[in-house]
Amino acid sequence: MIELKLSDYKAEIHSDWCPGCGDYGILNALQMALSEMKADPTNTVVFSGIGCAAKTPHYMQTYGVHTLHGRVLPIATGAKLANPDLTVVAVGGDGDGLGIGAGHFVGSGRRNVDLLYLIYDNEVYGLTKGQASPTLALGEQPKSLPHPNAQGRINPLMLALSAGYTFIARAYAYDVKHLKALIKAGIEHKGLAVIDVLQPCPTYNNLHTKEWFGPRVYKLEEEGYDPNVPADASEEERAARIAAFAAKAAEWGERIPIGIFWQEEVSTFQERIAAHQPDYFAAPPAKRRIMREDGRPVANLEAIFAELAL
Repeated sequence: MIELKLSDYKAEIHSDWCPGCGDYGILNALQMALSEMKADPTNTVVFSGIGCAAKTPHYMQTYGVHTLHGRVLPIATGAKLANPDLTVVAVGGDGDGLGIGAGHFVGSGRRNVDLLYLIYDNEVYGLTKGQASPTLALGEQPKSLPHPNAQGRINPLMLALSAGYTFIARAYAYDVKHLKALIKAGIEHKGLAVIDVLQPCPTYNNLHTKEWFGPRVYKLEEEGYDPNVPADASEEERAARIAAFAAKAAEWGERIPIGIFWQEEVSTFQERIAAHQPDYFAAPPAKRRIMREDGRPVANLEAIFAELAL
């Protein structure tokens, strides 16, 4: 058996991210997490959309798929459903996932497919010169905007809970060790996990810099916050958990919490499929034979062709 090292997850490709970008911290944390988990690089796939964050698969020594703007979640979902044995990580910027991809963000929460989604959240569209992303607050004006932002901000954590995500966390890109631990927990979680990673954009966002984040960020676990929701929680207990979650998720300004905000065990979409197709896990679509030894297809499509010929 080959002993995997951290270098086995790093592609020998020069990164063209801006110096000081939080993307470096996220990339390093992801590589470190996979290394510590001894995840098989040949059985791991990193999917991305469009934007600065979308370059991540190029720098990973795993399988990678660079997809369409806002469409990373449905494509990653398709891969996981086709082969549930894969370790699937989807990555994308806040504009990619919460702007054009917002519909898929919500739809994915309803399904609860077993994968991890990392949001690179810097409040701007970095690749296209710093326009306001959906997470920039109303009235804020980083140096890249000619006028204050005219739209309100989306709270990714609140949206994730209402959509049905079963693991919800926030991290800070410059705290690589903490982010690494959250990534490991998200991958190990059985269900759909999302981590909103706060990151400075040194090129376009001069409002929320590392100097701004530094004294404000604190860890939930160090203050005794419990994110776990018991499977047998009563309606009253669940309501109390939601209230505690909302209070922390809305906290922003002088204190910004990071860590796991919500975690619960709910049936995954794969398990729901298996309830109707008992052989799903034993013979998922990606592992089924599509042809016989003589090259003829296993499926008989003659009836379909006959119908199409009419």
